[in-house]
Amino acid sequence: MAKLTTKGLLKKSKSRKPSELLMNTREPLIFLNADKDIREQKRKEKVRLFAWFYDIADTVYGELTKSMLEIRTLLYGDGESEPNKDTCAQLTQEFFREDMFRLLIASLPKLNLETRKNATHIIANLQRQEVQSRLIASEYLEKNIDVMDLLIPGYEEGDIALSYGAILRECIRHQVVARYVLESNHMKKFFDYIQIPNFEIASDAAATFKELMTRHKSTVAQFLSNNYDWFFQEYNSQLLESQNYITKRQAVKLLGNMLLDRSNSDVMVRYVCSLDNMRILMNLLRLFVANENKPPEIANVLVTNRSKLLRFFGDFNIEKEDMQFEADKAELIKEIFILEPKDIKDFSSVLSFREHCQIAC
Repeated sequence: MAKLTTKGLLKKSKSRKPSELLMNTREPLIFLNADKDIREQKRKEKVRLFAWFYDIADTVYGELTKSMLEIRTLLYGDGESEPNKDTCAQLTQEFFREDMFRLLIASLPKLNLETRKNATHIIANLQRQEVQSRLIASEYLEKNIDVMDLLIPGYEEGDIALSYGAILRECIRHQVVARYVLESNHMKKFFDYIQIPNFEIASDAAATFKELMTRHKSTVAQFLSNNYDWFFQEYNSQLLESQNYITKRQAVKLLGNMLLDRSNSDVMVRYVCSLDNMRILMNLLRLFVANENKPPEIANVLVTNRSKLLRFFGDFNIEKEDMQFEADKAELIKEIFILEPKDIKDFSSVLSFREHCQIAC
């Protein structure tokens, strides 16, 4: 009888088939997700049977890391050869048929950094793989939409939140997923996630929120129409009136993208007819106008558009007299009137600013 060795057990197989690769990935993942007591019992059993395995966990992680890297290479190519379409199609079908997506999501907190990155890339690729003109991932997620209930709270998981966010954005590419998230109770949590003190996590949550609110236009339009009151109450109070400048700036830009989209024309009319909304936007403009340290590019855009702004606010009136509104408007007009242009020392910054500026001059 041939003697078994650790080296032989860990040796990388050559050209493993998708079914074999997935099996060699699935088993370690199941082991990592097993109940702790069961896992410890299995570990002791293996130690008794294979005394040379001084650390069974290293063996499991080692095989998992290699298998995940091999799957990623199969899907993306190795730099010398392109991925084989038939092999990718077979892998895609078996991956979702074996419910590997759910298993990987549940396993993310237990994976090391390298394996977690490979898992994220694998899932992202499989979301876009077509098999006979069918998006297998979309069909899978429609039947297993509850997986989103595992993904979205991932923003509360600290160091691995970015992995959850990257996977979530890939899933939102499918309209069935976006619709589910928009209509779920998870939607309200995004207003908290965007304001998480960790800048990277907050920015990632903001990117996911933007994807939700802009990718599938008909779905978003229906959502905004059905949820107008609570959504914009949260949007205004938590984002537009946030104490964080970056949060506020991103919220203003996203609001413009949403309201100026043709699909949301009815929502836009309703929004701009609100006195409370007008007050908020006036106060936001005052932040730009009254900021003594505003960049020269901002100051000069405001000065260039001064006559338009003065004419707009001068002609803007509401049916019901409101002394506070009139006082705020008068103060804003005064601040716009006394604006002075600023010299720009670095002309390259002008070109950069003009290229990205959202205001028509």
